[in-house]
Amino acid sequence: MLQNNPELKNKIDQLWNKFWSGGISNPLTAIEQITYLLFMKRLDELDQKKQADAEFTGEKYTSKFEGKWIPPEYRAKAREDDTQKETDKRHADARMYEIEKRTLRWSEFKHMQAEDMLQHVQGKVFPFLKDLNGAESNFTHHMKNAVFIIPKPALLVEAVKTIDEIFEVMERDSRENGQAFQDIQGDVYEMLLSEIATAGKNGQFRTPRHIIKLMADLVQPQLGHKIADPACGSGGFLLGAYQYIVTQLAIKAGTTNLTPDEDGFVRTSVAAALTEKAQAILSSSLWGYDIDATMVRLGLMNLMMHGIDEPHIDYKDTLSKSYTEEAEYNIVMANPPFTGSIDKGDINENLQLGTTKTELLFVENIYRLLKKGGTACVIVPQGVLFGSGGAFKTLRQLLVERCDLKAVVTLPSGVFKPYAGVSTAILLFTKVWGAKDKMTQPATENVWFYEMAADGYSLDDKRSKQDGNGDLQDIIAMYHARNPATDTDRTAKYFMVPRTEIADEKNNYDLSISRYKTDVFEEVHYDAPGVILDRLIQAEVGDVDEVELVKVRSGIVRELLELRELIG
Repeated sequence: MLQNNPELKNKIDQLWNKFWSGGISNPLTAIEQITYLLFMKRLDELDQKKQADAEFTGEKYTSKFEGKWIPPEYRAKAREDDTQKETDKRHADARMYEIEKRTLRWSEFKHMQAEDMLQHVQGKVFPFLKDLNGAESNFTHHMKNAVFIIPKPALLVEAVKTIDEIFEVMERDSRENGQAFQDIQGDVYEMLLSEIATAGKNGQFRTPRHIIKLMADLVQPQLGHKIADPACGSGGFLLGAYQYIVTQLAIKAGTTNLTPDEDGFVRTSVAAALTEKAQAILSSSLWGYDIDATMVRLGLMNLMMHGIDEPHIDYKDTLSKSYTEEAEYNIVMANPPFTGSIDKGDINENLQLGTTKTELLFVENIYRLLKKGGTACVIVPQGVLFGSGGAFKTLRQLLVERCDLKAVVTLPSGVFKPYAGVSTAILLFTKVWGAKDKMTQPATENVWFYEMAADGYSLDDKRSKQDGNGDLQDIIAMYHARNPATDTDRTAKYFMVPRTEIADEKNNYDLSISRYKTDVFEEVHYDAPGVILDRLIQAEVGDVDEVELVKVRSGIVRELLELRELIG
């Protein structure tokens, strides 16, 4: 986590301050511009690494920076009535604007003079970036309206220098701590959002990486699963699923000596175990949607920086009438926006809850998106577990009866600090009955509850790393070993509750752990009041005999003596 590397945090602070003083004060604009630069840097580094790997293994690899490139506006556009001669002339004219792709590398342009660098990046490198996957690609479509607005040559030079330093710190950190190269874009994003007081207003705060890993280990996505996040932000959950699958494939292929990270999770971002076929399957498995165009671009770049060449992230409101997908996905992992409500007239007619609260609509929509047998792992505000409104109860009944509600894991309220102090829970459920199916019996037998007390980080605004992993690894181990016959101790951190109890008249589908947990009260023995008073008197005057004490006429000692007389 970013906070645990002060040097890295300091560098990102510097970067943010440079953008602020350079005239880009809107945090999301700043993060978008910083991300473009990070993307340029990462693109060059990944390309060089792939070239080196290909040389080592003898495989063929065509560099993204090999050959020449013509900016789209100068490309020859054929006309139907052109003669061959006119077509040839158009192509010849276009070739005048050819650019050697290698000059578009970060490692090449970073040595330019300030004015030249700004012109080169603005006029050539950035258009090349937008055109990276060809005119027809999803990435190019969403990058169409993206603009590079770093206004001053000096700001660009400073930003390039600082990003180089950030990468150096991260590479050193990676080598020394044996961790996978961190998701730097996520760290920058997290850092920038913590700078603004409005973070989280529309749910745009990142889910901590260790919570995403926890959810991936609970769901265990497999190669071939179609995986979605209907409110994907910068793509953290899709990336979490991808890294889990890559790690499992690496282990199956015989990779050893994988060491757990600081949160106890085993992950590798090395996709060497992926065959070309597996990589193609995986790339076509991840689907994300968001209603913020900036987030869509950030998500696309985030996944591309991690080796997914053609991510499926789209600009869509998944609650609206225009989104018609249903029963499409094997896995849904999400942390949808908690706050706000949607315009009633635009809600998808397939959503039956009769509410405008987005936290409820998203869970119902996720249920609809799942194929039968598909599993969702979703973060919800704890109010969803016990809210008394009709829509709250209807949703919980849907989860218990039409789904196999496997687990409810309550999280401590500090997990999303510094953005929000809201108390949340993870819901894990598998779809059994479709919305229109006639149920023959409720799908849930027992629900496993776990009350997480700690996640390995302090629960204040600083969120600094603590010793150990909190309850993270215990949750995974105990969930996969859950047993209704033995998980019966209601005073423990975790236990199972039968559906019949949850659905009875008394509990009325309440899913809050406090409803079923038995509190244990320890008997505490206190000294007699007289003994306590003697101790207080001694603390005030020291070892003084009773004769001397009687002479004390005022102050707290007098009052303590009177009190002692009173109680005898």
